[in-house]
Amino acid sequence: MSDYDAEIAFLGEWGRFQQKVFYLLCLTAIPNGFTGLSIVFLADTPAHRCVVPAHVNLSAAWRNSSIPLEEDQSHGGALVPSKCSRYKIDAMLSYSDRGLLPGVDVNLSHVPQESCLDGWEYDRSQYISTIASEWDLVCDDSWKKPMTSSVYFCGVLTGSFITGQLSDRYGRKIVLFLTIAIQTVFTFSQAFAPSWTVFCALFFVVGLAQISYYVSAFVLGTETLGPRVRTIFSTAGMCMFFGLGYMFLPLLAFFIRDWRKLLLCLALPGFLYVPLWWFVPESPRWLLSKGRIGDAEAIIRAAAKTNKIEPPSVIFSPLQLKELASEKKRAHNICDLLRSRNIRWISITLWLVWNTVTIAYFALSLNTSNLHGNVYFNCFLSALVEMPAYAVSWVMFRWYSRRLSLFSTLFTGGLFLLLIQLIPADLIYFAITLEMIGKFAITTAFAVVYAYTAELYPTVLRNTAVGTCSMASRIGSITAPFFIYLRSYSISLPYILMGSLTVLSGLLSLLLPESYGMPLPETITHMQHFPGCCRRTPYSLTHIEEEEKAAEHTKNSSQN
Repeated sequence: MSDYDAEIAFLGEWGRFQQKVFYLLCLTAIPNGFTGLSIVFLADTPAHRCVVPAHVNLSAAWRNSSIPLEEDQSHGGALVPSKCSRYKIDAMLSYSDRGLLPGVDVNLSHVPQESCLDGWEYDRSQYISTIASEWDLVCDDSWKKPMTSSVYFCGVLTGSFITGQLSDRYGRKIVLFLTIAIQTVFTFSQAFAPSWTVFCALFFVVGLAQISYYVSAFVLGTETLGPRVRTIFSTAGMCMFFGLGYMFLPLLAFFIRDWRKLLLCLALPGFLYVPLWWFVPESPRWLLSKGRIGDAEAIIRAAAKTNKIEPPSVIFSPLQLKELASEKKRAHNICDLLRSRNIRWISITLWLVWNTVTIAYFALSLNTSNLHGNVYFNCFLSALVEMPAYAVSWVMFRWYSRRLSLFSTLFTGGLFLLLIQLIPADLIYFAITLEMIGKFAITTAFAVVYAYTAELYPTVLRNTAVGTCSMASRIGSITAPFFIYLRSYSISLPYILMGSLTVLSGLLSLLLPESYGMPLPETITHMQHFPGCCRRTPYSLTHIEEEEKAAEHTKNSSQN
C-alpha cells in the first residue's frame, strides 16, 4: 500500500513496540558474525613439517637436517623449512651410518627428496587442533581448505535462492525461526563430523540457513519499523550486532583452541532464540500484501496497546482494501525481477555490485590469518574496524544520497587495496593499516547496499529481491577463498584483483536510481527508474505493470 506509513503513523517512531522489534531482530544477527567467519580458526593451518619416524636410526645431525630449506614468498623470500617434502630416508640412513655430516661432508642440494609419506607434525603452540591438522588439509590437499569455505558459500547461494521466495510466500517470521533452528542443529552436528566430506556437507546446510534467517530478519525489520528507525535498523542496527558476533569469535577462539569444542560453543546461542517466537511479530506489510487484513490490523492494534496509544476505529480505508484485493490477484516470483526493462537493469546492476562487494569483504575477512602478527588480534582488529564502518553507513544513509554513498565507499575501498602493492615489504604494519582502511570502506559499502536494495524494490518482491541479490553475490563469496589462495603465487595479486573490481563496481553503481527521501515502493510501478528506462510508452509495459497501472487508475478515479 503506497500510503502504509501514513496510515500507521499514529503508532509513533520509537515506542516500546518498535524498540522490542528493533532489538530482538538485531540480536538474531549475532550468530551470523561468528558462524560465517568461524572458518578462519576452524581451518587455520598451523606450522607443519614432514614427520621423520622415531624408529628410523638417524644421527642427531641428520635428524635435525632432515627437512630441506626453501624460499617463502610470504616472508620476503627468506629460507624456511619445507612444509611438504623431506630428504629421502634411505639416503639419510646411508650417510648417517657412514658417519658423514650434513652440510660438511655431504652437499644437501644433491640429496634426493620425497613427499611426506609418513604424514605431518604440527605446531601445537597456537591450536590444539583444526580441521587442517586433523585431516591433513596441506600440501597436495591444501585446495581443500579454500574449498571448505566455498562449500559453505554454495550453501549461502542456495539459501539466497530459496529463502526469498519462501519468505514472500509463507511469511518472514516462520522462515526466520525455522532457519535459526536449522543452523543451530547443523552447527552442533559439525562438531561430531568424522571426516572432511561430512564436515563440508553439514557446513553447506549451515550456510543455507545462515543467510536465510539474516535476510528474513532484515526484511522483517525493514517492513515493520517506521522510516527513520528503518534507516538505523537496516544500516547500523543489524550490521553492528553482526559485528559484535564477529568480535566475539576471536575471543572465544583464543580460549577454546580445539575446533570441535569451539563449534559446540558457537552452536549454543542458537537455542536461546526459541522464546523470541512469542515476541517477534509477523510483518504487517507482508500480511496486507497477502490480503490478510485482519491479522495485520491485529498486530497494529497490539502495537498501539504496547505503545499506550489509542488506535483509530478504521485503520485501512475501503479504497485501500480494494487496491490490495486487485494486487493479490497475481503472485510475484523471482522471474519478475527480469520481466520489465526497468527492473531488469536495476537487478543486473545490483547483482554485479553485490558480487564485487562480497568478494572484497569475505576475502579480506578470511585473509586475517595470513597477516603478520597474532591471528586472534588481527581477526579482532578486522571485526573492530567494522563497528565505526556501520556507524558511518547509518550517517551516510540518514543524510546523504544513497547512490553517492555507495559509489564513494566502493571507490575508496578499491583505491586503498590497490595502494597496498606499492608499499615496501619492510613496512608491514603500514600495509596492514591500508588493508584495514580498505576493509572499513568496503564494510560501509556492504551495509549501504543492503539497505539501498531494500528501498529500491517493492513490498511484493522485496524479500525475493534482497535474497536474489544475496544469491548473485555468492558467486563472489564462493570465489573469495581462492582469491586469498592466489597469495601462494604472488602476495600482491589478490589486492590488485580486488581493488580493480571494487573501483569498477563503484563506477557502475552511479547508474542506479536514487531512493533518498522516497517512500518504500509497494508495487513494481512505484519503483524508481533506471537511466534510459523512464520514458516508456504505455504499450511497452509488461502485463504485470498493466494490471498494476489499471489498479492505480481505478483507485485515483474513485478518489476523484
